[in-house]
Amino acid sequence: MKRNKIALAGIALLVAGGLALTGCSGSGGGTPSASGGGDSTAIIKTNGSEPANPLIPTNTNEVGGGKILDEIFAGLVYYDAKGAPQNDMAESITVDDAQNLTVKLKKGQKFTDGTEVQAHNFIEAWNYGAKLSNKQLNSYFFEDIEGFSYDADTELTGLKEVDDYTFTIALNKPASDFALRLGYFAFYPLPDAAFEDMDAFGQNPIGNGPYKIASDDAWQHNVQISLVKNDDYQGGRAAHNAGLDIVFYATQDAAYADLLSGEVDVIDGVPSSALATFESELGDRAVNQPAAVFQSFTIPGRLAHFSGEEGQLRRQAISMSIDREEITKVVFNGTRTPASDFTSPVIDGWSDKLEGSEVLAYNPDEAKKLWAQADAIAPWSGAFQISYNADGGHQTWVDAVANSIKNTLGIDASGNPYADFASLRKDVTGRTIQTAFRTGWQADYPGLYNFLGPLYATNAGSNDGDYSNPEFDKLLSDGISATDSATANEYFQKAQSILLKDLPATPLWYSNVTGGFAEGVQNVEFGWNSVPLYYLITK
Repeated sequence: MKRNKIALAGIALLVAGGLALTGCSGSGGGTPSASGGGDSTAIIKTNGSEPANPLIPTNTNEVGGGKILDEIFAGLVYYDAKGAPQNDMAESITVDDAQNLTVKLKKGQKFTDGTEVQAHNFIEAWNYGAKLSNKQLNSYFFEDIEGFSYDADTELTGLKEVDDYTFTIALNKPASDFALRLGYFAFYPLPDAAFEDMDAFGQNPIGNGPYKIASDDAWQHNVQISLVKNDDYQGGRAAHNAGLDIVFYATQDAAYADLLSGEVDVIDGVPSSALATFESELGDRAVNQPAAVFQSFTIPGRLAHFSGEEGQLRRQAISMSIDREEITKVVFNGTRTPASDFTSPVIDGWSDKLEGSEVLAYNPDEAKKLWAQADAIAPWSGAFQISYNADGGHQTWVDAVANSIKNTLGIDASGNPYADFASLRKDVTGRTIQTAFRTGWQADYPGLYNFLGPLYATNAGSNDGDYSNPEFDKLLSDGISATDSATANEYFQKAQSILLKDLPATPLWYSNVTGGFAEGVQNVEFGWNSVPLYYLITK
């Protein structure tokens, strides 16, 4: 896999008096060619998955809902194809000092109900997301703002409206990548109408992005959602097509079959059954490129045999019993790279030389030794299972991983399929799942911290295994408080060495984005985070 690094240090840092983002605009990394033509009335059909929750930005933390939110909302900034932030609703974001930012909005930006996007729409949306009693999955994204609390309903006192188009952000501590985070959908604004009935809003949201919900019944649950171009959007992602139909396919095989027959225009996932052939079948319409996607599985510490010293030994043994090189070669045909850490090679600061990374190497003898040491503490009983969603093309690799564990350790190991992603996530977030389960991370913004804090910090919103280690938390805090990227990344690398010992999740591999587009479809470009830039696509 080609290992590209995205250098963003100049934007990510909070440097006193520096101008982090100002006056930026653009097409996001590409512009449809004049010679390519294209029908501006065409609807682009693509693949997706049923959102796990109503479409509320601060309560969405999975790719099915996120893909939709990113098209119907616009934040202060968006990320172009290479992961560089570009101003969207923001006219400028000025970093006044290490803990204070000033945001100025462009005038005349509108929600699809006709109301103007103003400073209070950001302030009220972020306060809603941060409020403890609202139980928003993305609440932790606001923890660095003054006034945030995990213990009580409080106001984000660090947000101050200066005028209709200006507000300030005061942080409770330095956060070296805060400006970089602001393109993530947790930071999207909400119109006043949202607060009249948030549940109803989540079913038919009013946004301000390049697309809008096509009609009151456009979201056909478990079938598809239809979006149309928002002509009032004035940002850098103006749609070159008339809309999107996002189809919630039950399997990746079904989506790929539709691509081959021309029934779908672009897909961002190729099933394992086609990985050996899709590039020859699609030719120059095939996509296979690095992306900020990390795959793993998580073993909750509350499961029998997986807490304390015994649990640590068993986690290490299981990790060392997995032949990642063989699985990525045979199952994925070179579209994955065995993981050597918990982040991604396309992110600045990534390293494959972390202390403790040998636990990710296939070592059957050491695995058996560690398993025996765990048995001496408490003899193993039962079966080891990895739960996964059957609609995501995961069965082949889960079976391969389970067989590798079974053959190395001599235990009963297998996959445990759920019908769809939403049902799997329901049991994971409800803490009712009684097995290990597949996990992964598609980056929210291009920074190392994003792969670590949301997943493994104590009480973090996506910490599905309920991992907690004070030493890890301290290193994260030190890293995010550093005022230069090199120092910050050193702390994050040290923090990962703790993860490599505790293994709150078992790293498997980094994903390439594999996908393709149909004949007659033009201007297809996939972004740094593996999602197509839909607004550019024509046909």
